[in-house]
Amino acid sequence: MVFETAARHLSFTGAAGELNVQQPAVSMAVRQLEEALGVTLFDRNHRRVSLTSAGERLFADATRAFEILDHSADAVRQATGGEHVTLNASTAFNNYWMMPRLSRLKAHHPQIDLRLQSSDREPDIDSEGISLAIRRGDGDWPGCQSALIAPEIIYPVAAPWVMAAAVNLKGVPSLLHQRLIHLEEPVRERPGWQDWFAHFGIRTPVPASGLRLNDYALVLQAAMAGEGFAFGWKHVTDRLVAQGLLKARSDWQWTTGKGFYLVWSHNKPLSPAARTVRDWILEERDAAGGA
Repeated sequence: MVFETAARHLSFTGAAGELNVQQPAVSMAVRQLEEALGVTLFDRNHRRVSLTSAGERLFADATRAFEILDHSADAVRQATGGEHVTLNASTAFNNYWMMPRLSRLKAHHPQIDLRLQSSDREPDIDSEGISLAIRRGDGDWPGCQSALIAPEIIYPVAAPWVMAAAVNLKGVPSLLHQRLIHLEEPVRERPGWQDWFAHFGIRTPVPASGLRLNDYALVLQAAMAGEGFAFGWKHVTDRLVAQGLLKARSDWQWTTGKGFYLVWSHNKPLSPAARTVRDWILEERDAAGGA
């Protein structure tokens, strides 16, 4: 371990810091290894060290050995049920799609340790150790497998009393005269009101006024509070509409051709627990009629 750490840092001092020991202890351990092997592993210069050809070969083999140990440790954790499953999604999906269903997951699979992770971006699931994620797109991402959760269907939603008060809402163009709540995501690509109106052939610029928020969960909270009309992504807002918290103009829906997908790594096999969560989410999708 001392050799691998020193070779990775190309610094005895850096290795000492990672291992929480003094630098002379690292130098001594490396020297003892060199004496035992009968070869020089590092060229020592005044300010830095570098690997010899023998050191490079040993470092490559040590790296592979540690990778094998990591995989074995993962397998042991999975076999003993000690691992957790991470689902990365938007705040809105976690709040309004996942949270109402979690009691059913716990009832059917009480041994599963599912951790919901919300973010305003779409992380690399391999490098960040994420089991499952929700993404908007066409279902094709390099290094990922995917399953459709719901097609992207958008219609206007508002609090019931706001919808009732909009007595002049006779056609799509009349929505331009209502107070609109805008979603302005900082990283994720999302359609906006201008795109929605364009789908119905309306090229009139959308008024700059209205409430602007950078998180869709906040957009829905604002709509339920009566702040105006919001985008209603059907798979997220259906439950809120059914509960009477929002009213929808589902006759003005736009099916964009995109979808919201459950994704997982193509490069790393899912753990048994992650497979269970994946299959459960797809069962919930089928029960909701999402795909």
